[in-house]
Amino acid sequence: MPLAAVGQFCATASVVANKSICVDLIKKAARQGASMIFLPEASDFISRNAQEAKDLTTPLNTSEFIKGVQSEAAASGIWVSVGVHETTTAAESDKIYNTHVLIDSTGTIKSAYRKVHLFDVDIAGGPRLMESDTTEKGEAVGNPEMTPLGKLGLQTCYDMRFAESSIALRARGAELLAYPSAFTIKTGMAHWEVLLRSRAIETQTYVVAAAQIGQHNEKRASYGNAMIIDPWGTVVARCPDTANKPSIAVADIDLEYLAKIRVEMPVMNHRRTDLYPKIE
Repeated sequence: MPLAAVGQFCATASVVANKSICVDLIKKAARQGASMIFLPEASDFISRNAQEAKDLTTPLNTSEFIKGVQSEAAASGIWVSVGVHETTTAAESDKIYNTHVLIDSTGTIKSAYRKVHLFDVDIAGGPRLMESDTTEKGEAVGNPEMTPLGKLGLQTCYDMRFAESSIALRARGAELLAYPSAFTIKTGMAHWEVLLRSRAIETQTYVVAAAQIGQHNEKRASYGNAMIIDPWGTVVARCPDTANKPSIAVADIDLEYLAKIRVEMPVMNHRRTDLYPKIE
């Protein structure tokens, strides 16, 4: 059965350095026999401020980071899922997309999903964290893409808090869900694993969550704990908790096991869409 690899590392504002790390992780996954590797959200860079993010962001077709990943995917004969920044197509917009890119083993971009749920909090007298100030929200959940591992639904980080998206992807045929992420330490300790396991259990899919880890700059740090979860909700692979060393973890993707779970507990057939809206 096919082998999946999930990766984690600590990105900085150096696109060149981040590309080198990701290329090394792709090579490592291929050497271990993986058919596909999943890399974190913002693998191209994590900036120190909004202006630096804007300055570093490019269209996908001119991104030196993406070109490097495409080249290594083709050289190693492996599929890659990776989160990056992308300029918007609207000339009047100064915002960027948070984009999840799927690249096949020939180095071709098969799909690009733009994150639809943005983290906006503005509390009077409290914190103000408005992702929408700098990021344009995507407008489509999208459809699963066929990969060597099975039918893959693309999501990103904060999307995992919205069960509707994962259920919609399952309804559209997903057998795996991918959440490239950069979770904060506080929310990661509280919610990371329980959210991911919940998405796997309720949709009866494999969930693959690549993650940023460690101190990116003086203002930002990420939780790590990249993992792969099976359709029963069991964590079957987890990267080590070491921020100073990029790493991968691998697990088999057993679609026969997935099909068995869906037959023995057919939850999608039991949804009471006469009482609440059907998600499709």
